Amino acid sequence: MECASLVPTIWISPADGTIYFTDASSKFPLSNYRADILEHGGNGLLLAYDPKTKTTRTLIKDLCFANGVAVSPDQTFLLVVETSAYRVDRFWLRGPKQGQSEIFIDNLPGFPDGISSNGKDKFWLALVTPRDQMLDRLLPHPFLRKVVYRLPRFVQPGPKRYSFVLALDVNGKVVDNLQNPASDCYAEIANVVEHNGALYFGSIGESAIGRFRLP
Repeated sequence: MECASLVPTIWISPADGTIYFTDASSKFPLSNYRADILEHGGNGLLLAYDPKTKTTRTLIKDLCFANGVAVSPDQTFLLVVETSAYRVDRFWLRGPKQGQSEIFIDNLPGFPDGISSNGKDKFWLALVTPRDQMLDRLLPHPFLRKVVYRLPRFVQPGPKRYSFVLALDVNGKVVDNLQNPASDCYAEIANVVEHNGALYFGSIGESAIGRFRLP
């Protein structure tokens, strides 16, 4: 059973009501996420919907499984997760770089999923599972990735039971690294939210919400 998400992949601007959201894959349905990850074709999008004009525009395209969205405390930039590229991108909403995007943090040690801001000085990033060596070796070889996708699911790379959360500062530097490899830990964390001195977790593999008291 999968736990409901704690962190939505949208952010609504309080200034003008614009809704910023992601489309993980414009080619495959979410139920077939493995196909998109193995294809690694950059089918994801960061989008903005204007409720006044009822129009949607593309802010960033060619994302590798676009996922969580979070806004900076001063609302000058937006972060978007690229799960299968192991990175987080930044899109500038205001300032001299308005409308431009850049890499916020790259080469992450796991598959990033949900991201949230504590509203002050940190972004909490959930890594649903560590990177898979076999999948990393397959990435430069599109044909082999197609072959693996056609194999029975039980022999394909899959999530491992591992608890993994990072805290990033507003410059993309890792300031906290929380990991637990124990088999009985709350694992496969997909979402994380800070509230009243604790972290609350959502998972793709657990049937409950997890809680961790911060020091």
